[in-house]
Amino acid sequence: MPPQVIPRPADWGPGRPAAWSTVPASRRRRLGVERVEEALAVVGQSGPMTPSAFDAPAVTAEPREAPPARPEPGGPTPSAVLVALFEESGDARVLLTRRSSRLRSHRGEVSFPGGRIDPGETPSSAALREAAEEVALDPAGVRLVGWLHPLFTFSSSSRIAPVVGVLERRPVVRPNPAEVERVFDVALAVLVADGIFHEEHWRVPSRPALREAVPGPEDGSFAVWFFEVAGEIVWGATARVLHELVSLAVGVPPVLPG
Repeated sequence: MPPQVIPRPADWGPGRPAAWSTVPASRRRRLGVERVEEALAVVGQSGPMTPSAFDAPAVTAEPREAPPARPEPGGPTPSAVLVALFEESGDARVLLTRRSSRLRSHRGEVSFPGGRIDPGETPSSAALREAAEEVALDPAGVRLVGWLHPLFTFSSSSRIAPVVGVLERRPVVRPNPAEVERVFDVALAVLVADGIFHEEHWRVPSRPALREAVPGPEDGSFAVWFFEVAGEIVWGATARVLHELVSLAVGVPPVLPG
């Protein structure tokens, strides 16, 4: 598999420590499914994503120097991803994929199963359908428990709704080779372990010109998050979704920068 291409600008440097870096190691272990469900309920993000939540201002997942050359007519494409969790030995694990290097956008990147919301679909139904198409995950075996904040991506001009679902056991998956090169899973406790996460501080001088789409500091700087796990580098929209998920699980207020 070809390596990912991470478009670091010339002006970048190390960022801040992880939001959970001061949380005692004992509280970063045994992050089970029940703990995630309780955290979603506390912040009012359990149950299906409401239209008002999906239409709220979105977090920018992967800022670029300019919008896509061919933006979708009528604005960003509504999309949904399934954040599928299952538990083993008391640890919640999340299902991830590595996208095919033959796709038009986000090729070779780590992602959640997901894609476009078709007319008449809800974010939840779209996420379940896409998971079935990409990795043969049976929708009947998914218990939908909540949602995470929507995101916007420039490169694919998509507005993404992350839908959280729970599986009774480790799923049997079959990747669709046209879309997915690899399916793997990782424990939430691993994601918050020391040395897995890091933040980079990128600066793109032309970014302030995109003020309406990408609010942020006047100097065009922004934070980019990375998890290095299971032999993969997770960044962009997927890293932002994971950041919110694990922050909630360990009891840290999620940071949602532009």
